[in-house]
Amino acid sequence: MSAKKELRQRIRNTLAEVSSEELSERSLRACQLLFKQREYVKAEVILVFLSVPTEVDTSSLVLRAWQDRKRVLAPKVSWEQRRMLPIEIRSLTDDLGVSTMGIREPIAGVPFPISMIDLVVVPGLAFDPFGNRLGRGRGFYDRFLAHPEFKGVACGLALSEQMVNTVPVGPLDRHVNMVVTDEKVYKVKD
Repeated sequence: MSAKKELRQRIRNTLAEVSSEELSERSLRACQLLFKQREYVKAEVILVFLSVPTEVDTSSLVLRAWQDRKRVLAPKVSWEQRRMLPIEIRSLTDDLGVSTMGIREPIAGVPFPISMIDLVVVPGLAFDPFGNRLGRGRGFYDRFLAHPEFKGVACGLALSEQMVNTVPVGPLDRHVNMVVTDEKVYKVKD
């Protein structure tokens, strides 16, 4: 089994033991830590992943960003193009549907210019202090973060158990600039 596969399995098992109440409470803590970061405060346009039940819940992040008068985008996956399209959302109910892969995403909308996105909140199964990220293996975020027009900050959002010493990386893997967990903020030195 590859190192990535092994780590994915280990983290999935760890996350499966976190109760939904605990996940909800710790998600809130992680989001509150993010709100205090300069990168969040300065951002006018934020792309946020819409969490699945085993991920840090980003609902409070989206609601707070709207209160703070920020524009909120969510990724819509284009399977044909094998890429994510950043689409603006104005509601966590009306604007969203569920994709064939069981992921909540915007129903419709025009892709937002990537060059205008200030902050991308990135999901991941594991992160390390160097900003390396282990995703689910489809490469959508890696391709998005590698886009030449993306000049913003990439921020991983996770529970403390998702931080590991080192994440195995390949040539196409993109790192994040910072990781916020429910306990700590890791900023990556360039």
